[in-house]
Amino acid sequence: MKYLLTVALCIAVPALAQGPPAAPPKPAARATPAAEDAPEARITLDVTRVNMLFTVSDKKGRFITNLSKEDFEITEAKKLQAITEFTAESDLPLRIGVLIDSSNSIRDRFRFQQEAATDFVNAVIRPGQDMGMVVSFDSSAELVTDLTGDTDVLGKAIRGLRPGGGTALYDAVFFASKEKLMGEQPRDKFRRAIVILSDGEDNDSRYSREQALEMAQKADVVIYSISTNITRIPTDGDKVLKYFAEETGGLAFFPFKSQDLAQSFENIANELRHQYNLFYRPEPLKADGLYHQVDIKVKGRKELIVRARRGYYAPKF
Repeated sequence: MKYLLTVALCIAVPALAQGPPAAPPKPAARATPAAEDAPEARITLDVTRVNMLFTVSDKKGRFITNLSKEDFEITEAKKLQAITEFTAESDLPLRIGVLIDSSNSIRDRFRFQQEAATDFVNAVIRPGQDMGMVVSFDSSAELVTDLTGDTDVLGKAIRGLRPGGGTALYDAVFFASKEKLMGEQPRDKFRRAIVILSDGEDNDSRYSREQALEMAQKADVVIYSISTNITRIPTDGDKVLKYFAEETGGLAFFPFKSQDLAQSFENIANELRHQYNLFYRPEPLKADGLYHQVDIKVKGRKELIVRARRGYYAPKF
């Protein structure tokens, strides 16, 4: 039994789906649902406190980094909660999944996207501290390279991708969250993020949008999405990318020129280093397995924007 504040519980929960174990780099592992009799996944959960990582910015997008515990209030189901721990986090180790759409729909912009994504991992991954992985998705999701702190390996994986096929975005989010990012423990000691580079137009996934989002939320993953739609006409895919970002506390970017893509990656890298972290013990405590809505505000500062995940899934026992 693990103790964090008062009690922590190690429980077994049925795996919604089990992707294949990570394979050696050659051949790459395919992220596909498992049979119904898949073994249970064991996840260590703290049932006495909830951890919330979040950012605060002004309306011009500038980060606000000088706030204290007393500046915030947090509510769950509209009931005020007591903050038990609070820190300003600028140096948490990162666990990042770079999910790259390699379908036919983005073929004409693919080379520049590869270059921008490579620059991103070189800028944000600190060897010995951070780790990243590359998942490509066309008609299915594929683990191109597993979590590693070697930026040369990550860059080579990105540059080696070739476009073709349909788009299984939801499968890629589900796989990256459940099979890779959920496993990093203890959860509050890492910053988990997924960066999606896609037009958001899913047409080949076995999982639904809501199943993918639920798995990201259960893994405490923040999703940043970069749209490859350069038509300046909003699409259903753009709405999907925005939805994933908003529900998990991330951001959606819509660079209308390929040249603006690098700036989007730079903005994500900056945000990953400017966060606050708080813990609270839910009152009343409900280990019901359900989704609980959470809201964080800066007291008396309506001009400041708090961006955090909108809730969490409680354990069930």
